[in-house]
Amino acid sequence: MTGALRGHIAMLAFSGLIAGSFALGSMAAPQIAPMALNAVRFVLASVLLGVLAISWTGIDRSAFAAPWRYLIMGASMGIYFVLMFEGLKTADPVSASAVFTLTPIISGLFGYILLRQITTRRMALALAVGAAGALWVIFRADVQALMQFNVGRGEMIYFVGVIAHAFYTPSVRLLNRGEPAVVFSFGAMSAAALLLLVAGWRDIMATDWAALPAIVWITIAYTAVFATAITFVLVQFATLRLPSAKVMAYTYLTPSWVILWQAALGHGVPPTLVLVGVGLTVMALVLLLKDEDRQGIAR
Repeated sequence: MTGALRGHIAMLAFSGLIAGSFALGSMAAPQIAPMALNAVRFVLASVLLGVLAISWTGIDRSAFAAPWRYLIMGASMGIYFVLMFEGLKTADPVSASAVFTLTPIISGLFGYILLRQITTRRMALALAVGAAGALWVIFRADVQALMQFNVGRGEMIYFVGVIAHAFYTPSVRLLNRGEPAVVFSFGAMSAAALLLLVAGWRDIMATDWAALPAIVWITIAYTAVFATAITFVLVQFATLRLPSAKVMAYTYLTPSWVILWQAALGHGVPPTLVLVGVGLTVMALVLLLKDEDRQGIAR
């Protein structure tokens, strides 16, 4: 199995895990301040990643050279997650996932600016097909719903976070100095936890933790373990093996995953016609499996 193929598999898992944040996050967001929730989840995720890093590869002192790298990456992901939960206070989870599908395009722009990664015709076609499929899924094959789409306050807030997320992907390759993915993730995660503890201290102290409903603790646990620690490693693993635009192209599967999550939580199953959109996103991913390094993509 090639390194590129392993990167694709990592991002397939990423898209499924991250979708759970939308479904659960929309239920927990009104119950707790985003700063407080994310500070706790990042602390928990940092502890988990620290244990994994020590167990798997060990943590060499050289990994903490130029700690400003981790602050940049931690700030990027901290902003993304805080604004995601702030946006989910009013945005529908499926609608929010529509905003998330803008990530590949923005990530591609950052990839060009930071790394001079070039999007080829095949990648552009794949992104376009994936975007069409995602929109078809998001609006449940309802053209009228698509034409009447109005961007709400929650979606606009989340869009700012998406920009931060898109910046994170190419910055991993730019700032990584050979550290293992889990060690590099631990550094970024710890920096994010520190920044959120400082910035969100008032919200943390003002939260009545004992009175929080169960869904909040479920969301914290899920996001800390699956949607933070594991996905951080998956993204960094994939980013070191794939161009930024390809890594973030897997976000086009997120709306499909969100619908599955919503169905599992008792919010209904979409009509069969929606599966056409799922097929288009799969087609886009097949196009992305073609190795284009010889066509000038920066690695």
